[in-house]
Amino acid sequence: MTLRYLHTMVRVKDLEASMKFYQLLGLKETRRTDHEGGRFSLVFLAPEGQEECPIELTYNWDGDDGLPSDSRHFGHLAYEVDNIYEMCQHLQDNGVVINRPPRDGHMAFVRSPDNISIELLQKGAALAPAEPWLSMENTGHW
Repeated sequence: MTLRYLHTMVRVKDLEASMKFYQLLGLKETRRTDHEGGRFSLVFLAPEGQEECPIELTYNWDGDDGLPSDSRHFGHLAYEVDNIYEMCQHLQDNGVVINRPPRDGHMAFVRSPDNISIELLQKGAALAPAEPWLSMENTGHW
């Protein structure tokens, strides 16, 4: 018996804000399905050239009032980046809070507009510790 990864689903409350966030990370929309009868949309995003590893954003048009408000029980998504300092600077310049700065040149955590933790890992060896990241404090749970 074989097992093949398909996708990770996260429920979002503001599709536009979530799309902007994941696009800042470098993900591109690969597929979208709007379900009129069920009043929801499914949007798949993946890094360029890695379309086989998408995340699925599920957006309920009429809101999610009956669902838990904190999605921290989910855990996190993890992405490898070419330069963790450049990625964190790009995200911060676009209004994303760096919850766990990359002080060690290897790992950082940010959160999506829906409180999903995103782990960023430096590709290859850790970069040398550098400011301003080295002296930054954590800004919240990650």
